[in-house]
Amino acid sequence: MPRQNYAALQAKIEKEIEKLKKQAQALQNKKRLPVIRSIIKSMKEYDITPEEITAAFGKRGASKTAAPKTTSGKRGPRGPVPIKYRHPETGDTWTGRGKAPRWVTDAEATGRKREEFLVQST
Repeated sequence: MPRQNYAALQAKIEKEIEKLKKQAQALQNKKRLPVIRSIIKSMKEYDITPEEITAAFGKRGASKTAAPKTTSGKRGPRGPVPIKYRHPETGDTWTGRGKAPRWVTDAEATGRKREEFLVQST
């Protein structure tokens, strides 16, 4: 394919993309206007000020956009979890969360109790 044809075809495609973007924006604006009118009607009906909406949006909206999403969806990432168990000979540690490590399960299989490995809190 000659270079001129490629450039012309690319320009034509980009022009079509811009046209479709404008159509999508017009459609979105058309759908948004009734929603905005409904919100304003509800605000008037319940005597809600724009400041109240801003304050409420800031409380709820800021936490959703500022903090990274977690699996629970409630909070951002938490800090490190303190160590709960330590193997006295190897020094291996475990927080007590999630699946127990092999050294814990092996010790329990030999009759030892998990409480033997508890780290003494100071």
